[in-house]
Amino acid sequence: MLSRSAIVLAVLLGTLAGLTGNAPAQQKPRRDLIEVPAIADGLCVSNLFQSRMVLQREKPIAIWGWAAPDEEVTVSFGSQSASARAAADRSWRVALPAQPASTTPQQVIVQGREARLVLDDVLVGDVWVLGGQSNMEFELEKVENGALEIVSAHYPQIRILTVPYAIGPEKAQSFPRLDEWSEWFGRHFRKGDWDLCTPRVARELSAIGYAFARRVHMASRIPIGVIDVSRGGTTVETWTPLATLRAIEEPFLREKLADWERRCAEWNPEQDLAQRIAQHREWIEKQVAAGKAIPDDRQREPSDLRPGPAGDANHPGHSFLGMIGPLEGLAVKGAIFHQGYNNAFDGLPGVRLYRAVLPEMIRAWRAAFGDPSLPFGILSQETEGEPQTREDLLEKMLDTGIYIREAHYQTFLDLQRAGDKHLGLAGTFDLRRRWYHPQVKLPAGERIARWALATQYGFAGELEWQPPRITNFRAEDGSLVLVLDQQVSDPEDGAMQGFAIAGEDRRFHPADVSYREVGKDDQSRPRFDQKQLVLRSPLVEQPVHYRYGWGRNPLANVQATGNKDLPLHPQRSDDWGIGEVPLGVLEANVDGKGALSRAQLQRVREALRAEDLRRKVAEAEAVLREHAPRTGASGK
Repeated sequence: MLSRSAIVLAVLLGTLAGLTGNAPAQQKPRRDLIEVPAIADGLCVSNLFQSRMVLQREKPIAIWGWAAPDEEVTVSFGSQSASARAAADRSWRVALPAQPASTTPQQVIVQGREARLVLDDVLVGDVWVLGGQSNMEFELEKVENGALEIVSAHYPQIRILTVPYAIGPEKAQSFPRLDEWSEWFGRHFRKGDWDLCTPRVARELSAIGYAFARRVHMASRIPIGVIDVSRGGTTVETWTPLATLRAIEEPFLREKLADWERRCAEWNPEQDLAQRIAQHREWIEKQVAAGKAIPDDRQREPSDLRPGPAGDANHPGHSFLGMIGPLEGLAVKGAIFHQGYNNAFDGLPGVRLYRAVLPEMIRAWRAAFGDPSLPFGILSQETEGEPQTREDLLEKMLDTGIYIREAHYQTFLDLQRAGDKHLGLAGTFDLRRRWYHPQVKLPAGERIARWALATQYGFAGELEWQPPRITNFRAEDGSLVLVLDQQVSDPEDGAMQGFAIAGEDRRFHPADVSYREVGKDDQSRPRFDQKQLVLRSPLVEQPVHYRYGWGRNPLANVQATGNKDLPLHPQRSDDWGIGEVPLGVLEANVDGKGALSRAQLQRVREALRAEDLRRKVAEAEAVLREHAPRTGASGK
């Protein structure tokens, strides 16, 4: 009798067979339309290598594929060639010398014992990988000003490849070329093909990836290839190898890994099928009894064995195996990554998991592409929900997504301080919309392109990309003084907003912000330092900590001075958990750093709402006092 793990593997292999047109007769057919299988019979190359692709410049060029066992294969590109013999499993791989960028179309010729393959219109330039979840995947045709970009998307030297969805438990060696069905949108999306950037092709490309590629190509004037491996609804764990996750000493991660193992071990595909058959028959009986017609696509009983948890795209390591796996060993220039929404659902334990996993995920991607210094750009957490205002500032601080945004920023700072010179960061928090798919994507792509151009393409003298940084702070005369590394202001020349301060009672209130006075000029007028901010609140007599932009759709308008589009990133100086602000709301044994119940979160929300109200009352009373009629000594 087969073991349960063997059954699960057989089910997944059956699903893969369905992708290549060899599904067992009893399996429910997929709605994907396969044109080229992942691995063809006879001599073939990985579907990574096609006509119209871009090969990475200035790095050795690896090309691989399959042939008959022991068949000699020779690959030629330009004046270079290399040969290899296929192994017993049919695989072969060659490496060609590095070449400079070239806009001249060339051929890659793959010669076997008898068959010959020719890839036409191959350019040499830079290849960038796009990773993350739906906000990276979000297509150009759905974003603001997307239509304008689409009609002008005539860039024949930008080449685009979108990798089809795939998962583990085994590393995918290649991917099919197909029209992939989307249940979410009820339509097919073309995936697996290298193609030129045209309006037809660009409309389905990641909007962030398009804006990034366009800017980099226009500035560098070399061919740019983009490979999109993003997938909506995914977590950071699924993009990280399972072996890497198992080596991380983080309690909640270990709990999650154990839970996945338990659920996979307990999954019984035959029992699941029997339950679905019973449910189908019950539904048929009810339809017949009610005299209702049974649609053609509901006539047949279920017959497929489902993989269960092992077939989940968020199974730890599975998206890495399925979508990074086919790319492993490919020479690329770098990667940009936009993900985090789904990890926010696990509360602060999920945030700590994210902080532990993200740097290891970056190292794993760099290892997969054979470059420990691979440029890697992080786009921080997007906005969601109603905008935070001064009126509801405290209540809107209660959102785990803010802490994922903090994890992006702190990972960037930690790795940069450790000497990583090839890590980038671009904020997206001020590109605000109420939906969790804010459709202001083009500026996000251009911000991360600015990092790439400044650090990888020689434009450091013309382009600034690093956000202003708070280097230290101190308490001084009932206020907090923040020291920054560059001048900041409100770009609309108004009041700087988004800072809140709190004392030991952890009751935050909006801060009035001013520049620190540092002396007088020769006419006795005060001089101010725009790199030092003074934060005060009449409701916080002795502040000890600050927060800035601490909302999912935050109130925040501080930027580097000079029309640089470099917003100060949301951050905080405290390490208080969600349940610890304000102090004393929850029981003494609740530290606020665990996963709080719905009732506990509601108590904290009510306390924050009450504090917002207390401040509004105090501000109203101050206004009344200021405008109260003045009376003389007689009281009249």
